[in-house]
Amino acid sequence: MDEPTAEADASSALAAASSTAGDGGPGAETAVVAEGVRKAYGDVVALDGIDLDVAAGEVFGLIGPNGAGKTTLVRALTGTTEAEGDLRVFGESPRDVEPSRIGLLPQSFDPPARLTARELVDYYGGLYDAARDTESVLDDVGMADDADAWYETLSGGQKRRTCVATAVVNDPDLLFLDEPTTGIDPAGRRAIHRLIERLAADGTTVFLTSHAMDEVERLADRVAMLRDGRVVAGGAPDRLIAEHGGAPRLDAETAEAATDGVVERVAAGVRDRLGDDPTVAATDEGIRVRGVRPEAIGDAVGALDDAGVAFESLSWSEPSLEDVYLRLTGEEYARDGGDGAVESVESAAAVESVGPVATDDEVGDR
Repeated sequence: MDEPTAEADASSALAAASSTAGDGGPGAETAVVAEGVRKAYGDVVALDGIDLDVAAGEVFGLIGPNGAGKTTLVRALTGTTEAEGDLRVFGESPRDVEPSRIGLLPQSFDPPARLTARELVDYYGGLYDAARDTESVLDDVGMADDADAWYETLSGGQKRRTCVATAVVNDPDLLFLDEPTTGIDPAGRRAIHRLIERLAADGTTVFLTSHAMDEVERLADRVAMLRDGRVVAGGAPDRLIAEHGGAPRLDAETAEAATDGVVERVAAGVRDRLGDDPTVAATDEGIRVRGVRPEAIGDAVGALDDAGVAFESLSWSEPSLEDVYLRLTGEEYARDGGDGAVESVESAAAVESVGPVATDDEVGDR
């Protein structure tokens, strides 16, 4: 499918998928609705007619390159920036939603550095009439053993886990997580993933933005991909992979770059053994044979041997959400004005966040 068609079909794909999204199934409450949402910073268009909906109880992934508009959309949905169009959260304007129903972890969040992790969670929990027990929240994010360390002395991953804790201490109905696992080590990422899965299982709606495609593929029920402020693809991760991810591939790493002659010899051998469907191309690391099913790996290796290709390693992989991302955005994505143009404008325009959504005044100050 070419890119213009993908953009035209993206909204309908999201709408079709939403009928079975979330734990509630057909007829489930809609937690988030965005229709025709637009936002510009001067001459830079951050959001260009966004349409999406998120069912209550589902994990919804928002992905896209730097500058695609993800952070602007999250800010619009949490009432921290104005935008044109129809924005509804639990049927209300984002600024009118009861603050205790919302949890927010911004991409950039700098709490008081001379408080301990426990004191930070206590503080943000104290902003609500009813909050979760601080110790259980710290345990959920893997910070129980370091709860008494000052925030400024924590590692980057520990800081991020503490920030996640401040966003969930109010036990929100809708949780916005903007790059929640940035800088977190593998063990910490697993703890956050388990927490997200538990929250969703208990009915919390999670709106997740991340550049970690494996994270989104694992956690999200549905995904929307932004590019240039527009939704260019949407649906369940497995559906997006089937439609846009391409074919399985066999990668052979070679000591020297593959010449055109070597590639043609391998291609001829592959055609003899496997027909015309698989394709052969040179990569930075060696040679890639795309379209090889698991049962045909031996024949593809035979074609490499017949062509005299000495390889140092072989790897076979199926397409993933990362392949979809690269296919629809380009590996070296840059919008007009350079990569990250919108995000740099957002940063200049944004008022520093103070943590979870707690009071109307705080929402307006973000």
